[in-house]
Amino acid sequence: MNDSPGWAPPGSSPSDEPDHGAQQQGEPADQPAPEQRAWGEQWARRQPPPGRWAATGRRTPPPVPPAPAPGGGWGTGRRQPPAPRPGVIPLRPLGVSEILDGAVAIMRAHWRTVLGISLIVSIVTQGLITAATGLWFNDGRGNESNVLDDPDATVGQALRAVGDTLGDSGVTLLLGVLGTIVTTALLTVVAARAVLGRNVSAGEAWAGARPHLLQLCGLLLLIPAIAAAVIAAGMTPGLLLAVAGVPSEGAALASLGGLAAACVAAWLWVRFSLAAPALMLEKQGIIKALRRSFKLVRGSWGRVFGIQLLAVVLVFIVGAIVEIPTSLVAMVIGGDNAMDWLSGESVSVGWTFLIVVGVGGVISSTITFPISAGVTALLYMDQRIRREALDLELARAAGMPGDRTEGHGEDQPTVGSTSWN
Repeated sequence: MNDSPGWAPPGSSPSDEPDHGAQQQGEPADQPAPEQRAWGEQWARRQPPPGRWAATGRRTPPPVPPAPAPGGGWGTGRRQPPAPRPGVIPLRPLGVSEILDGAVAIMRAHWRTVLGISLIVSIVTQGLITAATGLWFNDGRGNESNVLDDPDATVGQALRAVGDTLGDSGVTLLLGVLGTIVTTALLTVVAARAVLGRNVSAGEAWAGARPHLLQLCGLLLLIPAIAAAVIAAGMTPGLLLAVAGVPSEGAALASLGGLAAACVAAWLWVRFSLAAPALMLEKQGIIKALRRSFKLVRGSWGRVFGIQLLAVVLVFIVGAIVEIPTSLVAMVIGGDNAMDWLSGESVSVGWTFLIVVGVGGVISSTITFPISAGVTALLYMDQRIRREALDLELARAAGMPGDRTEGHGEDQPTVGSTSWN
């Protein structure tokens, strides 16, 4: 028997006789004595951290717990339920491809309404452009290019030639902008209904957009005016220097100022690019719509710019695919004058050529108007989903459960004023 003080073996040795008298009634036979329990607690405290130990005495780290599954939960646990999709897009933050696909899906799902609106507006707009070109500018495209190419032309002559050129193209540009305004207003209403999975006729779209057409017209004319004013302000010092008698230095300064101002104008264009759907769907005024777009784009300028640039490239490609064949047909019909006219020369062309070119413009606009309007409307909704949890309001408006809160920004929902019906 070992009587060393302060130490006791973890169990009885085979030579030790058990003390049956010390066992209490009802106590299990294998219950250790108090001295043994005290030693066991001390021994446990002195043990190394848990883990497997190799024969060399080095500790093997404990196993790493499994990582959470991509859909939520651990391992094969509960996954995040899919987002509700009452219409053309899922009600959650969208990816770039989903925005572009959604714009095309709107056109496919509601093709009668969408293409009907685009076709009517394109025929009216392109008809006015063709008439203006044939009646007013066909014979008077004049000598502007000759003046601009003349190295001996004075500054006054050059400015007048630029003004005449801008005046000629400004009429066609204004008509194109007016057509864009009407289609943007109508197709934004169609896009809002398509997201909810509801059908809408051209008459219903017109009834929803008509009260805001004048405001939208002012908005879409104000944004280019702001950009033009910024560019003019950047070029003004160089132009003044050129007028003062230092033409070379003035031209260089005007070029640098115009380039810097163009960058500022592009930045402003992106910040104001969501003002049109904000005006239409939130019933905002012009200034409030500009402020609303400025706020929604804040912190996402690069993403919004990239998506809008992709939309512009897509529209350009689709338009080129449609207009190149019609332009070739027009060149065959119009002869040499048609080729010179398309390259920017000051020549007269016939009505047949202008009509063929106009038909190509109608077909191109009919297809590209819905793409650009749809991308802008869906990008606006995506920014509000990310910042204000708009998907919850859309789910309620569509009659679906909308309790998903993951994936949103820090802003709280402030979406009580939007009209989706």
